[in-house]
Amino acid sequence: MSEQPLNPTPSGSPDDEATPTGPARTGSTAADALADVPTGSTAADALADVPTGSTANADDSATDEAAVLRAASFERARRLRMEPRFPGGPAADPAGSHHERRIRSFQPRRSRVTTGQQEALERLWPKWGLDIDGKRVLDLAELFDGLPVVLEIGFGMGEATAQMAADDPGTGILAVDVHTPGQGNLLGLADRAGSTNVRVANGDAVILLREMLAPESLDGLRVYFPDPWPKARHHKRRLIQPDFLDLVAPVLKPGAIIHCATDWEPYAEQMLEVLTAHPRFENTAAGGGYAPRPAFRPLTRFEGQGLDKGHVVHDLLFARV
Repeated sequence: MSEQPLNPTPSGSPDDEATPTGPARTGSTAADALADVPTGSTAADALADVPTGSTANADDSATDEAAVLRAASFERARRLRMEPRFPGGPAADPAGSHHERRIRSFQPRRSRVTTGQQEALERLWPKWGLDIDGKRVLDLAELFDGLPVVLEIGFGMGEATAQMAADDPGTGILAVDVHTPGQGNLLGLADRAGSTNVRVANGDAVILLREMLAPESLDGLRVYFPDPWPKARHHKRRLIQPDFLDLVAPVLKPGAIIHCATDWEPYAEQMLEVLTAHPRFENTAAGGGYAPRPAFRPLTRFEGQGLDKGHVVHDLLFARV
């Protein structure tokens, strides 16, 4: 979007006539140059075309150049949001057309991607990756060659997910996260283990549940160590909430298990309260409390560090009724 000069020439002056295109005219400001930039160019391109010493007023020039630099910064941020880091890999904003004002339980972040993770993304994403764009309903039977499918929301660097996939090749795992290094790491781990039952989904799990999964299509849901959002003002960002369970229940088959685990005691208590109160879920633990860690859930490095610090890990297993 082009900007108009800050001090336009008054109507009726000789300068009202069309001016030739090209570099900024002598005596023009940085904002004048920005107004002449062709569509598709960036603000930085405009600033580069302003000749040294061409401003008529030093104060106006400083103001104009600051405006151009701000525009260039916005342009860089826009490109980062919209362009994938790797051609053919996970999109930076896969559901951009579904943007909505909604409290989210995750905070996308850009982190360093190693050479191995990049190679895995470039080579394996076209085969095992998908973007959560909200534009289609997934055919899980086709995607996983007829295997029963469990959804895992938030897999970190993917070590536990890769191990569960290798230990149980008869179950497909649809693993969702927004962390690019973790996506590449999981793809690489699964490939090296020879596991073909993992698919990595990039984007917002709420959009996936709401718009891209057929009713009663999942055999289970796993949410291991979600962000506890410990500050009271952030509790509304926690994933396990009544509204979230309302989305989950219809896409789970009857008898499917929702399995949560956390080492944050107050969050475990909230999970237990919310799941127990929901009419579509029933606690599988004797006595209605927490469950022992199932053998199929590996002890992760993160979990081990928490246990070393004296944290208590709680597992919750509830069946969809």
